Amino acid sequence: MGRIRLGVNMEFVRHHDKSFEWGVGKAAELGYELVEPMVHWGRELLSEAGYFHSVSMLDDPLRVRRACEKAGIGLSGLSAHTPLCKPEISVEYLKQAIRFAAECGAPVVNTDEGPKPDWTTEDEDHTLMRYTLGEAAKTAEPRGILIGIEPHQQYSKHPDGLDRIYRLVDSPAIGINFDTGNSYLCGHDPYHWLEHVADRLVHLHAKDISVEQSDGERGKVTGTPVGCACGEGVIDWGRVIEICRRCDRDIAISVECGTVDQAARSIDHLRSLLCDVPV
Repeated sequence: MGRIRLGVNMEFVRHHDKSFEWGVGKAAELGYELVEPMVHWGRELLSEAGYFHSVSMLDDPLRVRRACEKAGIGLSGLSAHTPLCKPEISVEYLKQAIRFAAECGAPVVNTDEGPKPDWTTEDEDHTLMRYTLGEAAKTAEPRGILIGIEPHQQYSKHPDGLDRIYRLVDSPAIGINFDTGNSYLCGHDPYHWLEHVADRLVHLHAKDISVEQSDGERGKVTGTPVGCACGEGVIDWGRVIEICRRCDRDIAISVECGTVDQAARSIDHLRSLLCDVPV
């Protein structure tokens, strides 16, 4: 059985107008073991000025490693979402994210199929995704990096669709980054879906959904950027943890919420459940 480690996606500081380093330090202060940074191409004004948490892949990957070492915190993975259906964007972006992850020390790169082109068919989109994932896997395998495909968009919004994407390329580098909130908002049972992918799970986004958002959006959207604090929405975290405990590998539960206060309440709730679940 695997070990559960608690992390937080850096989206929790997105609206606080602070730097990446500040966010890493805040995550450690709250008691998280791991962080999941977001990376981007090129240069972005707000992040360069220290008002946004995303890290440019033109920066030295050791910037990320050093920030984590200074704060005494590890990396669960990189948030490197790119439209797999658009290889002119995603191939080089994903390959660079994998190389960046290998050097900064992140074991997983998370992504999804992204918005599709408006002129391609479903079969054409899957051919394009196969090409993208094939190129990415060739970069990931020798570096020991895992690619976590997340349920988030038009094809991965149901179990069969996520399975089809996963099966496009036969590679030990490809796995599932399950998102509890997205799977719920798509209209599915997140626990049955999580059990279905448990043998392929490499990372988990812990996203809770408020009752208000559930009432207004469930079955109408394929996902959402962040959720509410874990324990304050519709997701049964004890059940999620119990399923993750049965995985053969260690699983990072990376909280996806929108504020520092929500991140603080999330770790308090998840820690209480981890203490109650037998190892």
